[in-house]
Amino acid sequence: MPCSHDGVPSSVEQRSIVWLPDAVGALDPDTQRAFFDLYDLDVTVGELVLPEHMRTWVERYFGSAEAVVRQRIVKVTNRWTLDATLFNELRARRPLEARIPAELADELARTAPDPFCEPEYNTPEDVFGRIRGRHVITASNIAKYDGLHGVIVFREHDPLAFDGELVQEMVAVAQEWFARAHAVDRSAVYPLFMWNCLWKSGASIPHGHAQVSLTRRMHYGKVERERRAALAYRQQTGRGYFDDIFRVHEQLGLGRQVNSVRVYAHLTPLKEKETVLLAPAFDEDLARVMGQVVRCLVDELNVTSFNLVAWLPPLVATPEDWSDMPVVVRVVDRGDPLSRTSDFGAMELYAASVVASDPFRVADVLWRCLTQ
Repeated sequence: MPCSHDGVPSSVEQRSIVWLPDAVGALDPDTQRAFFDLYDLDVTVGELVLPEHMRTWVERYFGSAEAVVRQRIVKVTNRWTLDATLFNELRARRPLEARIPAELADELARTAPDPFCEPEYNTPEDVFGRIRGRHVITASNIAKYDGLHGVIVFREHDPLAFDGELVQEMVAVAQEWFARAHAVDRSAVYPLFMWNCLWKSGASIPHGHAQVSLTRRMHYGKVERERRAALAYRQQTGRGYFDDIFRVHEQLGLGRQVNSVRVYAHLTPLKEKETVLLAPAFDEDLARVMGQVVRCLVDELNVTSFNLVAWLPPLVATPEDWSDMPVVVRVVDRGDPLSRTSDFGAMELYAASVVASDPFRVADVLWRCLTQ
């Protein structure tokens, strides 16, 4: 198979998740060892018998009958967290869908009156008061899922009208909220930042907003699982878990560093187009790159509903070892907000993620968007 000078398959078609074994085989020995220390990789072929009367329909929707009769499937499993993703050649070779529903603007207009339009009148405030900025203001979540749980409300109603300035202010306000919340309860030291956009993401109010929470005793389960995986990886290999994950993605053409922030299109995405950012701190530099990434997903890949989370280390020293855990931001597309079909089924909930978007194609678009 023809390769470029750096070992990554050269043609657009070959730079695909379905050819991941070939790309891994072209890595230098150290990076290849890191890949297999981190991941299990399996390729299988699904076969079926196609009735003749279906051929015309299949050719219209999938290009050819041959594409359906034999389907190459790649499964990537993280050996440490057991996150697993299945990529189907038939799905991954499709162009990345770029469709923002024309009805979305009308739907947003119909739902324009909401509590967040006048938050100082229609939302409760935290016991330590509100934090006000030019673009955002905080409120206390009226139906809390933890003792300290707040909302960062955008002054702009349209949840997709955010810009870099808003994202940077949102991060600064979140930092201040964590500090004030911690002052109220000194035992609450584990912070989490969340940004759910539109209905498919679980947002009950379409008006733009993010959420912040601070928990006690130990971090939220999935954050703690990742910390323990990083610690176990260090103990077993002597290398940094997140350092190796980024190195593998970078050498495959899926990762790139922008100033202090490492960005990659995920090899084990939870769902479509998942992008991960690793940063030394939850700060202005991360906020700038985070804003560029999400803006790129919206503008270039037509993501309309998404989930973004920032896993943050504790605010103070704790008994656990956090030395291998950077700030981790994960953002994932949740699909057409007006579609009746859910992107999560029994497979995603109880087995492994099934993903249609190709990380190599997501990465190609990201690198056109990101600037130093």
